[in-house]
Amino acid sequence: MSNPIRSAHAPAAQALVPSPQPLRSRGSLSLCPDVTLVHGRAHEICGGARRTLALWLATKTEGPVLWISPSWQSVDLHAEGVWHHFDPGRLIFLRVQRAEDLLWSVEEALRSGAVPLVVADLPGPPALTPVRRLHLAAEQGGDLLGKRGTAPTALLLTPDQGGAPGVESRWQMLPRHLPQPDPRVQPGVPFGIEAAPVDRWKLNRLRARSQPPASWHVTPNPRSEHAPDAAGHRKNTPPFVETMQKSDGFCGTVAATLTLSKIPQ
Repeated sequence: MSNPIRSAHAPAAQALVPSPQPLRSRGSLSLCPDVTLVHGRAHEICGGARRTLALWLATKTEGPVLWISPSWQSVDLHAEGVWHHFDPGRLIFLRVQRAEDLLWSVEEALRSGAVPLVVADLPGPPALTPVRRLHLAAEQGGDLLGKRGTAPTALLLTPDQGGAPGVESRWQMLPRHLPQPDPRVQPGVPFGIEAAPVDRWKLNRLRARSQPPASWHVTPNPRSEHAPDAAGHRKNTPPFVETMQKSDGFCGTVAATLTLSKIPQ
């Protein structure tokens, strides 16, 4: 197990207890009523598709999104892939040189209130004291903005099962893509017509202060109308219709047309 990340800039822990602000007054970053993240707090997203979920959540914000990652990390976002989920022109990338500067950068960005969302692509889960510092910094950023905007939110992306202590919520998204079906055996597909593979994910709410654990299968609707033309150009329109549906009815808006099917516990 990787060691928890600690910030070298952290003072004594006893001064880091966030103020007991009622959660209802914070507002939330919401894909749908079942998938909500309270503003002004640090949330953890783990699993192989954690970056995809972070991009979906970023569509629910306005303005720039700060994406912080270590310079030694071999995996990074690719604009062509990001475009299907989020406008890459809104992303500001920060590549830090030292491990101790990762969480310090997140903290300073939250405290400034300059961006509504800070995404930290971390090599491992942070320790409790840095997470408390992030909560406090986000509250301070919200106080600085006052009525001009909502408190900034932090998304901590961690590998595997995650496990950062003290986070407001923990989510896990895993790829569960289906292989390309054989048109010769797939019902309803004429012979000789190539059928596209099916994108699918499993979304787990592992921890939340006000909601129980839950799981969903997430599947996007076809987006072939947004494929590039023969010259490789794409339309200057969002890649997805801003609708999100759940198996039992309407479930809010997101930058993709998604179907959420809840998995019985």
